[in-house]
Amino acid sequence: MKIKEIVRRIEEYHPFVQDYKGCDGYKAGNPDDECTGVACALVPTYEVIKKTIDLGYNFLYVHEPSYYMSPDYPEWRGDFKNSVYEQKRALIDMNGLVIYRDHDHAHMHQPDSIFAGVTKYFGWESYAVENDTGIWGSYLYEVPEMTVREMNDFLIRTIRLNGCRFIGNPEDKIHRIAIVGHLFPGGFGETKEENGYFTDYSTDIIRAMETRGLQAIIPGEVIEWNVLSYISDAAAMGKTAACFNIGHFSFEEMGARYAADWIKDLAGDEVPVKYIPREDLWSFQ
Repeated sequence: MKIKEIVRRIEEYHPFVQDYKGCDGYKAGNPDDECTGVACALVPTYEVIKKTIDLGYNFLYVHEPSYYMSPDYPEWRGDFKNSVYEQKRALIDMNGLVIYRDHDHAHMHQPDSIFAGVTKYFGWESYAVENDTGIWGSYLYEVPEMTVREMNDFLIRTIRLNGCRFIGNPEDKIHRIAIVGHLFPGGFGETKEENGYFTDYSTDIIRAMETRGLQAIIPGEVIEWNVLSYISDAAAMGKTAACFNIGHFSFEEMGARYAADWIKDLAGDEVPVKYIPREDLWSFQ
């Protein structure tokens, strides 16, 4: 089976987007090559690429960028020499590796194929409840009651983190928790100011914590001056409020693991498919 045939099946699996011009697509290699195996990873790091080559696979399916720029061009486009890119690209080209990115279409899938993986591999499928928070793109769960510290330990153990920052009183008990999007301004949801009121994604989360009984959040990217400051103040007042800062990549790692599941179904028995975990980006001392 040629690599382009597997990609065709992936693209047909996702919703069709007319005149798509986003970041998804090939980042390296020749899709006409016969596929020797599919490696699924969240990020095509140098170590992930070496592990793919060691497996004897020539197709790397990823969710995040390859070459350090948000538009994710299929080559380095800085106006200076990038020795790290050149060494990475030389390894890719020398081994005939094809890299294909599936970001926007994965998130457009219904349900979102990244968060479906998070739910599955957290073991929270039976805890998902109707989302009445009003937070765009969020997923609400009512898990068995545990302390903030116990939840943090669960996340470290389940995602194999080197550590996890959290805000909240460690012994407070929580059970109503939401996975939410990135907290940086303009990242998610609608921002508007009218009739003297300001609303954005962070205030939507604060509203849910104030009026919908939301006790804790697991966000993607974070900033500290809005909802995280609110959670810190709430905890200082003795209120139950918490945030777990897993990190963007670790946050979506389970989605890459899930991709190996559904790509195996698409490929059948024609080529091997394997998930390659990306180690925690952060070290803690």
